[in-house]
Amino acid sequence: MKRMKALVCCAAAACLAMVLAGCSSQQSYTPPEKSATVSSPAIGKSGTLRVGVNAGSPPLAGSPSSSSKIVGIDVDVAAALADQLGLKLEIVDVGTDPEAALKEGKVDVAMGIGSEIEVPFWRSPAYLPKGVALFSTSANATVPTKASSPKIAAQVSSTSSWQVTNEFGQDALVSENDLKSAFAALADGSAQYVAADAVIGMYAAHSGGYDAQIVALMQQPGGYCVGMLEANTELQAAVKDALAALTDGGIVSVIEKKWLGTDIDASSLPLTTGASSAKTDESKTSGDESDGGENAPAAEDDEEGNVESNAGRNAVRPTA
Repeated sequence: MKRMKALVCCAAAACLAMVLAGCSSQQSYTPPEKSATVSSPAIGKSGTLRVGVNAGSPPLAGSPSSSSKIVGIDVDVAAALADQLGLKLEIVDVGTDPEAALKEGKVDVAMGIGSEIEVPFWRSPAYLPKGVALFSTSANATVPTKASSPKIAAQVSSTSSWQVTNEFGQDALVSENDLKSAFAALADGSAQYVAADAVIGMYAAHSGGYDAQIVALMQQPGGYCVGMLEANTELQAAVKDALAALTDGGIVSVIEKKWLGTDIDASSLPLTTGASSAKTDESKTSGDESDGGENAPAAEDDEEGNVESNAGRNAVRPTA
């Protein structure tokens, strides 16, 4: 027994000596670089993946007030994607026109492309869920119905507020100026639920310190995807495989938890009555407001525009 203890102590001492020796010589471990899995002409810049993001759509991408650096979920996923492909990363702000950036060759891929909208380019499988969700406190997991006369807070003139009035009626809507105010209404009891995009709402709740969870989806679940030119089949295959590896390996989940406090499994969430009935109504696809009539919000006030996506002035959290 004494001999065993002595051997353990000697081994520990040897390890400690190696660590100290490394520190004293200021040596550090650098993991070997991965070999690039794609090259020109699949990418426009040798050894680099140029990724387009919309820097005006936090928490997917945005700049904190203290810095011009673009940060967000899409930036972190893009960094992991580039690393998986053995490439360096270059982030490009393409605003709300990823199609032009792709066609003009300014970027190789574009992040944050909604799965529910028609686009003239290829899209990957979704890496993040997308769709209007209902949030409530952790003590309330009940999915509301119109008959229960719920009070649902939502940002004024947003897709979510229209979704509330469309399914539950005008009397159910508690209209607020921003998501921060909507979650404050949930916290003080003046609203029983908050309606918001699943990712944006979870970020607003998490960054604001509110006790909130998703209890249901008000739309068929969609997703945020990676887009690229239809003809670039080599890059499509590489990105699809890399995203699958990042998702299956838990990397995307880690990124979600960093920004949202949790990862969102849309497939496990129940649907409201309106979302369930939309399964058999092809004219009411997720995010499609063509049948919204006079109550549908203007395009510039959509949650992907400059209103709800700003998450009540708490939109971007600088990385450490």
